[in-house]
Amino acid sequence: MPMMLAVFGPYDWAVLVAYFALVTVVGVAVARKEQNADEYFLGHRSIPAWAAALSLVATMLSAATFVGVPDAAFATDISYLSLSIGGIIAVFIVGLIFVPRLYHAGSVTIYGFIGQRYGDNARMAISCMFILGRLLASGSRLFMAALPVCLLMFGAKQPSLEQLILSICLITAVGTFYTTIGGVRAVVWVDVIQLIIVIGTAFLSIWLLLHRIPLHFGQIFQLLAHSNSKGHDTSKLHLLGFSFDPTLNYTFWTAIIGGTFLNTATYGVDQDLAQRFLVTRSAWRGSISVISAQLISIVVICLFLFIGLLLYIFYQRPEVMHANHGTPANGISIYPWFLLNELPTVFSGISIAGFFAIAQGSMDSAMNALASSIVADIWLPLRARRNPQAPAQTQQHASKFIVAAVGVLLCAFAIFCAIIYNPEKKTLLDFALGVMTFAFSGMLGVFLAALLTRRGNGASVIVALLMGVLMVTLLQDRIMQWWTGHLFGSPHTLAWPWWMPIGTTASFICCVLGSPKRRDV
Repeated sequence: MPMMLAVFGPYDWAVLVAYFALVTVVGVAVARKEQNADEYFLGHRSIPAWAAALSLVATMLSAATFVGVPDAAFATDISYLSLSIGGIIAVFIVGLIFVPRLYHAGSVTIYGFIGQRYGDNARMAISCMFILGRLLASGSRLFMAALPVCLLMFGAKQPSLEQLILSICLITAVGTFYTTIGGVRAVVWVDVIQLIIVIGTAFLSIWLLLHRIPLHFGQIFQLLAHSNSKGHDTSKLHLLGFSFDPTLNYTFWTAIIGGTFLNTATYGVDQDLAQRFLVTRSAWRGSISVISAQLISIVVICLFLFIGLLLYIFYQRPEVMHANHGTPANGISIYPWFLLNELPTVFSGISIAGFFAIAQGSMDSAMNALASSIVADIWLPLRARRNPQAPAQTQQHASKFIVAAVGVLLCAFAIFCAIIYNPEKKTLLDFALGVMTFAFSGMLGVFLAALLTRRGNGASVIVALLMGVLMVTLLQDRIMQWWTGHLFGSPHTLAWPWWMPIGTTASFICCVLGSPKRRDV
């Protein structure tokens, strides 16, 4: 494969192979001979809070962070960071209200608490909502992670289908192996290593950029403070605006309200992340891990925003650089372009290891969370209905088989995304990437009803979940323009951070309208 070696040399491959070997060895080393689903998916509830927090951060990061955050700072400003305000509020809500109740429910997944409140039908319904949303979202993120991997490994501006499939399979194979062997313990400890690699890659990039830019830090700050991007009147360091325009994504109001709802759902009702506080040694340690994870993630986002700002100077201010370094081709993100064209050998191997780490960090957690929900919330309850005398637990080999099967499904959906991918028409991919918003609205409404009230029943839970999907669908730009145009004579849109508050409120109302006397078992 000469084109691959021209860009990605033997020393780079050595670094990448070393990364694969490291995570595989760690995953196998921490594996234990667990005997049932509780132990395999909860790791004996023995994970230290600091490790759970770092694993949470690694899970939250994705190719969108590694690529999208620098792109946002490069093209506009740092207003993306404003949503972290709502994130800080959300983690205290989750830590003080969600974690104690869900932890002490004693179930393998957080949806077991919904089963205790509203019955097995409600538990299976909300678990199915999670499984569908997470499968689509994580599968599409796996595909999106493969795009920059192809750029760095093959030097392909428009990667071929074969290159995309190879990248997807490489990312999936190693992650599936150590996740299947070691269960949640392997996921957590490999995530810790992967986060260290990702942060190391970020610091390496910042060091290289600062070395190449002929300005000291104070001059860089002044330049960014008085710069703006094309089409934007604000400084590159603009963080927060107080506009009441409902079409703007990043304002004080979207940060406080939309950010709080979104992050409460992310930490509190998504088994993918909530599993981390379930595996800690106590409820209060779980709360500490959630709060710490948000604070660490803010630091990581700041690193990638800083990379984007430095890339703006490097590529868009030739009078400062005394050279024109060119710009990426259409459809190529700025950060992978920099890594491909400016990094020396070995450093490029470290950068691609960072991409693999961030892709696997979110994929391995999704695999384990999906499998835990399938086993504990669907398979075991259905088996108990067919055979009430069957043991309540399942053996480890069955759990491992389901984890491996989920890995294959994620890989298959990512390959499907690669097959239908069209850079100019991303409608299906955009839906897949944002599908958790559709699921989150109803799920958060149900959890709030279960935690804060004594209202609701199995039927109202199902109605609430469907209402969340319906409301977020109606708020999509094209659909909202259609119905507002018919109702009000002119089309309107609403910024996406408002979708969750509206959808969750509607779902909460639907759920609490159900009589608590009716409980489906």
